[in-house]
Amino acid sequence: MVTDSLLKTYAESDALDLAGLVRSGQVSPAELVEVAITLVERLNPALNAVIHRLYDMARTQAETVDKSAPFAGVPFLLKELASSWTGAPNTNSCFYLKDVVADFDTEVVRRMKAAGLVLVGKSNAPENGWSITTEPKLYGVTKNPWKDGITPGGSSGGAAAAIASRMVPIAEASDGAGSIRIPASCCGIVGLKPSRGRVSLAPFGDYWYGGAYFLCCSRTVRDTAAYLDAVAGALPGDPYTPPVPDGSWLSLSTRAPKKLRIGFSITPPNGTAIDAEVKAAVLATVAALERLGHHVEEHDMALDATTVWKTYTNMTCVQTAATFDYLETVIGRPVTPGDVEAVTWAIIERGRSTSGTRHISDVEQLRQIGRDIVGDLGAYDLFITPTLTQLPRPFGYYDMSETDIDRYNAKWADSVFAFPFNISGQPAISLPLGWSKGGVPIGVQLVGRYGDEATVLAAAAQLEQEMPWKERRPPVSA
Repeated sequence: MVTDSLLKTYAESDALDLAGLVRSGQVSPAELVEVAITLVERLNPALNAVIHRLYDMARTQAETVDKSAPFAGVPFLLKELASSWTGAPNTNSCFYLKDVVADFDTEVVRRMKAAGLVLVGKSNAPENGWSITTEPKLYGVTKNPWKDGITPGGSSGGAAAAIASRMVPIAEASDGAGSIRIPASCCGIVGLKPSRGRVSLAPFGDYWYGGAYFLCCSRTVRDTAAYLDAVAGALPGDPYTPPVPDGSWLSLSTRAPKKLRIGFSITPPNGTAIDAEVKAAVLATVAALERLGHHVEEHDMALDATTVWKTYTNMTCVQTAATFDYLETVIGRPVTPGDVEAVTWAIIERGRSTSGTRHISDVEQLRQIGRDIVGDLGAYDLFITPTLTQLPRPFGYYDMSETDIDRYNAKWADSVFAFPFNISGQPAISLPLGWSKGGVPIGVQLVGRYGDEATVLAAAAQLEQEMPWKERRPPVSA
């Protein structure tokens, strides 16, 4: 039986706290699994964050958890996109794949298991992750626990809503154009996109030419740092190998950084407007960093973001089409318009109609643009921006029934500060450092130099102390 005392402890603890209780013998992995199950059953009907309940798998796994592992016995959700955990559904929230069950573990999942994380379910995501909301036709809309009617973000919206509501303390997230950071912003939690190549995609070689990243969302900086320690590392032959620091990211995150040179911008590089409350959150963060002794100066990005976004999305269309060509060999029949949402079919058609020479030209342009972004920000140890230029949009704003891919992609203008760092490969974290007058979270983004997650995490930990968010809870929560 799950006691009220244990429920309270679970809801107030981060993942490392819970693992510490397991190591000390105060609680067992099996007990934590039952708490997570209780909370999913209690809260998920209002949120639809967890779309596959894997309770029997979790109970079995809990019996064999290594109690010395960093996340020993911690309940966990895998995102319903790409990562493969043997025996779990692997549908990408797509009707075409609705019956697929994973029959192997990806490398990152092997590392999750070794870290002691216990899979209790899979979190909702938009079809193939191609949205910054979470409203797939296959599984339905995920709600934001902070306010009715607004998106929890995407594509890791199910994970973010589950974490914010305290169903689990940490969950997998992935990011091709902001999909870790955007839901972290919308749901008031922590979301780090690591450096390009930091986490191996094995057995796959690459995706979106290093533009797709896998890590987690959590409620604390230290959980994110410890998770990075658990899953990071390139394999021999991986295409990108960022530098590795001396010491763990968890230990480095606890060291107050030296005086940093920090740039910031509140001017969207696509010429769109910025919400006044979002602007205020960034400026409050800048003021806090100045109080902490850092040198801060305004610097607007030298980037034609509208043109760059078109090039990036054209590249991803080709890669998505190639993915569906591969999936046809798995499913055993061609994909049809009836198998996918309208915007997905438009993406596939765009990709299949793009010539090889056009595609490689796009890739070359993106390589050069990435170098330009890094050069533009090279003078700074950190660069501060909004995560989103606007507050979370209402449901239906990002509509995957759209048949015009260009019109659909133009809707992503709110995320103009997110996708450039998928191209440049730099680490970027969203922190819940602002709150609207209506009580909606506002994320602020910290971007570091390539390979320097340590500085990003250390500065994030400083801000966590200076502008704490731990005690804030949404109306729908444990």
